[in-house]
Amino acid sequence: MDFFEAQARAKQRTSRLVVLFALAVIGTVAAGYFASVLILSQLDGNSGRHRHRTYYTSDQPAPPAFSFWQPKVFVTVSFATVAAIGLASLYKWNEYSAGGSAVAEGVGGRAVKSNTTDLHERRLLNVVEEMAIASGIPMPTVYILDEEPGINAFAAGLTTSDAVVAVTRGTLEKLTRDELQGVIGHEFSHILNGDMRLNLRLTALIFGILALGLAGRGILWALGRGRFRGGGKNSGGAILVIVAVGVALLIIGYVGYFFGRLIQAAVSRQREFLADASAVQFTRNPGGITGALRKIGGYALGSSLANHQSAAIGHFFFAQGFESAFGGLWATHPPLDERIRAIDPKFDGQMFDPPEVVDVKKESFAQAGFAPGSVRPRPPMPSPASLIASIGTLTPEHIASAETLLTGVPDRVRTAARSPVEAPVLLYGLLLDDNDGLRAKQRTMIASRAGADALHVLTELEPSLRALGPEHRLPLVQLALPAIRQVPAAALSNVLGILDDLVLADGRVSTFEFALQKLLTRTLALGRTPTSGVVQIYSFNAVVNEIAIVLSAVAYAAGNSNLTPADAFAAGTDELKLLAGRLQLLPSDQCDVVKLDAALEKLATASGPIKQRTLLAAAYIAGADGKLLVAESELVRAISAALDCPMPTFAAAAA
Repeated sequence: MDFFEAQARAKQRTSRLVVLFALAVIGTVAAGYFASVLILSQLDGNSGRHRHRTYYTSDQPAPPAFSFWQPKVFVTVSFATVAAIGLASLYKWNEYSAGGSAVAEGVGGRAVKSNTTDLHERRLLNVVEEMAIASGIPMPTVYILDEEPGINAFAAGLTTSDAVVAVTRGTLEKLTRDELQGVIGHEFSHILNGDMRLNLRLTALIFGILALGLAGRGILWALGRGRFRGGGKNSGGAILVIVAVGVALLIIGYVGYFFGRLIQAAVSRQREFLADASAVQFTRNPGGITGALRKIGGYALGSSLANHQSAAIGHFFFAQGFESAFGGLWATHPPLDERIRAIDPKFDGQMFDPPEVVDVKKESFAQAGFAPGSVRPRPPMPSPASLIASIGTLTPEHIASAETLLTGVPDRVRTAARSPVEAPVLLYGLLLDDNDGLRAKQRTMIASRAGADALHVLTELEPSLRALGPEHRLPLVQLALPAIRQVPAAALSNVLGILDDLVLADGRVSTFEFALQKLLTRTLALGRTPTSGVVQIYSFNAVVNEIAIVLSAVAYAAGNSNLTPADAFAAGTDELKLLAGRLQLLPSDQCDVVKLDAALEKLATASGPIKQRTLLAAAYIAGADGKLLVAESELVRAISAALDCPMPTFAAAAA
């Protein structure tokens, strides 16, 4: 799966969705116009009955005959309908602008504490952690729908930085680890393919059309409760008009909603096959996802959802959450047997009833299709081209590498990474200098600004952190992100200030220090305001200077043996044919950390092809001597994270 192609396809699907939605709106406008004309014709007929006794002389023409084409009515109805749909869609989109957490909490989700001791929840977090580190995305916040005994799950969000993964209580308790991994792999496919943003747009648009029907239903409900009262002999006519308007809005809204749901279902069904195939590709274990699907088929409750608020996001879920109306036309997912046969053509049609609760203690914890105790192959050091091609991908080798990294992290450090209280201290520890004198100065700073308790935790963590290899550092930052998100805003400001001071304590910024701060600040910023990641720049010409800054910074930071920064820079710019002759190696003071940070902020709003070619050029510069050092890989991964392009973990050479 090519990440940039997947994002481009998601954009194309969005364009097609807009066209289909426009057609649905046109149909709704047409229905509204004809309903208005019919109502007006009835009113005109009633008034005509009162006028029929009037005598008209030869010089007094009779009233014109009623016409079904009334331009003023058409313009008024069109404007009112489009305005109502647009405002309702914007309202719903604004509701979702808070990101995936707003979706999960809106359907009753409970965020799993990163330091939970519940074995089922711990197993779920382990699976999500492995896939997050393997794919290079920030660790998603994990939710559980406690009141849902059916087997289901979904991913939601606007970007990888605000993504959430939610599972039902039934999924948590009734699936084995391999089956759970298959389901989570399916949801990660939606995250990496750009499906989440499309899902939210689709939900907002459908709600806009439905709003007309809801308005009509509200009018009729209010009328039935006696909210509309009138007096006098003409009050009956006014009530009839209100009833007619309410019925018309109800019919028009639900006609539009009918076609909107058809669009929703059609967009959703095909993507489910792709996500299933991706889950198998990720885990190399077809039995995982087919086992989950077979349990859904054999379970009395299946994948059904009790919370009817979930109906609006039915296309988000792993499996069909509600009974499909209209002979399956509204089905957001293909039939279970079709999905299983697409993975296992020899499927015999047999489903099976899941156990009441899976015994987690007896599970083997074998991962990614590898047998317990088998040796996980370490992926070879990638070439620059394959490194960029790996962005947004997830393979069994990536998962195995992530598992190896996590296994090498002491339990005390992993516990700290999952605690909102201790995760900031863990980040402080990762920034402590090797020089004893400077380290003592940094510890004093931490004690004065974070308190004695923080210093005590740091003292506990230091021996383990010193024993870790440099390849563990960025994965630990990824692991700590959910806990950092839980830090209150006032305290978080102090945490970021301490991190700044620790970085600047020696008067320079290393590649890891830059990577840590960039990954942290970018993820937190997008988590707070996911809509800030909108593409605004489509021309390479608009970012020539920014690309030059990024590539120059990489050329000076790369530890290429027997190559000058100019030679390394040339190796990268060869990959940007469109800018041939326009990119020059800048003096080091013109591509310092401040200027690099500003350049990346602007490039983050560029289109996929610009990001892809820039990252490819940066990778060629870092690997110009035929090898990638850990420091070089950290810088490339920091740039990738700043551009919202998740890069998997990979093998790097020691310094």
